[in-house]
Amino acid sequence: MKLNIEGLLVYFPYDYIYPEQYSYMLELKRTLDAKGHGVLEMPSGTGKTISLLSLIVAYQKAYPLEVTKLIYCSRTVPEIEKVVEELRKLMDFYAKETGQENTFLALALSSRKNLCIHPEVSSLRFGKEVDGKCHSLTASYIRAQRHSNPSQPVCRFYEEFDAVGRQVPIPPGIYNLDDLKDFGRRKGWCPYYLARYSLLHANIVVYSYHYLLDPKIADLVSKELAKKSVVVFDEAHNIDNVCIDSMSVNITRRTLDRTQANVDTLQNTIQRIKETDAAKLQEEYRRLVEGLKEANVARETDVYLSNPVLPDEILQEAVPGNIRTAEHFIGFMKRFLEYLKSRLRIHHVVQESSPQFLKDIYEKVCIDRKPLRFCAERLRSLLRTLEIADIADFSAITLISHFATLVSTYSKGFTIIIEPFEDRTPTIVNPVLHFSCMDPSIAIKPVFERFQSVIITSGTLSPLEIYPRILDFHPVTMASFTMTLARTCLCPLIVGRGNDQVALSSKFETREDFAVIRNYGNLLLEMSAIVPDGIVAFFTSYVYMENIVASWYEQGILENIQRNKLIFIETQDAAETSMALEKYQEACENGRGAILLSVARGKVSEGIDFVHHFGRAVIMFGVPYVYTQSRILKARLEYLRDQFQIRENDFLTFDAMRHAAQCVGRAIRGKTDYGLMIFADKRYARADKRGKLPRWIQEHITDGSLNLTIDETVQLGKHFLRQMAQPFRREDQLGLSLLTLEQLQSEEMLQKISQIAHQA
Repeated sequence: MKLNIEGLLVYFPYDYIYPEQYSYMLELKRTLDAKGHGVLEMPSGTGKTISLLSLIVAYQKAYPLEVTKLIYCSRTVPEIEKVVEELRKLMDFYAKETGQENTFLALALSSRKNLCIHPEVSSLRFGKEVDGKCHSLTASYIRAQRHSNPSQPVCRFYEEFDAVGRQVPIPPGIYNLDDLKDFGRRKGWCPYYLARYSLLHANIVVYSYHYLLDPKIADLVSKELAKKSVVVFDEAHNIDNVCIDSMSVNITRRTLDRTQANVDTLQNTIQRIKETDAAKLQEEYRRLVEGLKEANVARETDVYLSNPVLPDEILQEAVPGNIRTAEHFIGFMKRFLEYLKSRLRIHHVVQESSPQFLKDIYEKVCIDRKPLRFCAERLRSLLRTLEIADIADFSAITLISHFATLVSTYSKGFTIIIEPFEDRTPTIVNPVLHFSCMDPSIAIKPVFERFQSVIITSGTLSPLEIYPRILDFHPVTMASFTMTLARTCLCPLIVGRGNDQVALSSKFETREDFAVIRNYGNLLLEMSAIVPDGIVAFFTSYVYMENIVASWYEQGILENIQRNKLIFIETQDAAETSMALEKYQEACENGRGAILLSVARGKVSEGIDFVHHFGRAVIMFGVPYVYTQSRILKARLEYLRDQFQIRENDFLTFDAMRHAAQCVGRAIRGKTDYGLMIFADKRYARADKRGKLPRWIQEHITDGSLNLTIDETVQLGKHFLRQMAQPFRREDQLGLSLLTLEQLQSEEMLQKISQIAHQA
């Protein structure tokens, strides 16, 4: 299908289009025309990815000098693969329609663990091990040793890529991770470095958020990307948390013990080199006097430890004199380490700002702010000079040096909290220092400033106006789209009472209430009897789920449920959860039916779709508030109130409702799908909670579906499922929620489409 979107010819690789896809493309084009940023909320399962790709690729082809690159950020590897497959369809359609060969280069990039083809390295289990082993085979000094010692192991794939791969550009085409690995095997080149090298001349790049938002990685991978790029953050409802995590550091006693071991190793190595090759240390000293810019020209393979934050103007300066020689720097790190150890010997909670911390460290051990800022950079230089092969062993000292650089660079937006024990185990002494970022805009600000257009999009971004406030940017378009439906395929119900009229709530006061737990059990039991195939139930936390399931077991409710369906439970162990999911799907497939008990904010609630019969009902037990007693959260709420005038309660409710919407949204993955969305908590009926749900869910909550008892819910659920079970053909959707090109161009339809986008 070829579309005309405000004068832009867009190739759309399907014969039919949803009205909201057309509306979404209109908003997207206006954002690109204005060269600004946009926040767009599009219901899940309505073809958001292909709409984004079709429009932006058409824009790139029409205005090659205006938009040079599309950077598409997604969260997980399966999501990245999905985007690449949609893109492949689109490019095949272009080739078929125009008869020309594809000239676009699009590639996915992931970690070394997902791209390595070296037989020995790729067999390692953890990402950090793979990175460390890769570094020990590809670092420039390791490769230099090879000349004098031919038995020194190096990576033949990297050597081959370095010799030939840079001169020969990768042919145009669409490459997912497996395609890159196949290409690498055929040519004998390293796929990871090939992908990183090809980023610069690729038209479309698909990778994870961290490559742009985590400054330690962004500095390596995304530094050279052109300003005239369009950045898309898909599934971006949690983007503020990703920003905060990338800038925060946690230090425990174990970290400090491992750092101590690292410092001792470095000291011994320096001593050894001093005796055998003193000129090497002398050369490093000379380099550092001249400034870091030159030291920064190290080859790509060495820069495994990146600098978390330092801007270019600091890199022009010389390293402070008191950490220039290797021995002085090690002495400096020892002092810093002893200071941190003394700070962790506490019996009460301490909270302070970065300037207070710097003042205290200056008074106690005479460490100034400036050398701390250069800590990460100086350590990197030292590890390179000492030719340390296995850098993975030095992760602890790297973490400490990042902390030193961050704490001395940022005076606002961070807080330091030292707790003598963890919240979960208040009797066991396990001191931890949280250097916690309060302001998500710090990590994302460079992205907004550097790139021409940044699009933040997801199925659950309500209320839209809160994102520009907490991320501190000014969007040119903000829109929320409704779902046009030929039949009402989602049925949100709010259960507020049990049949005995006891109010249902996961509130802290009623958590242990026997009647509430029994009613929750009855709700699941009744639902398991009427809903076909799969039911997914979400709880507010792992602890709450364990308590409730144990109580149901004692009351004999579990036994009754298992007569109807099998029960599977998500745990904190990833392997166990994957196994449970697999068996859950098997039980849904063979007609036995199954229930998956999982947790909001867990693995299941984020990246996994329960298509068609895998999720005919989703039950949300309680309101998934974050743990409000956490000191880090309290500090963040205080910061939001002072800096952005966002009330604590507003933010907590917004956070809980976006997670609840994310959970129930798992059931509807397209317009032919259908499912019950059951909110089992009386608080959802309140206007302030309900109003923060996405518009496409809110529209279907009628007065008749508020504050129901379990029996009423069962009756409404039965009626809905019976209606949905009737045959539903494509013809029923045509002209309403599915359009051909002719229908799309009719005057009446275009008017309807203009009402879909709800401007915020």
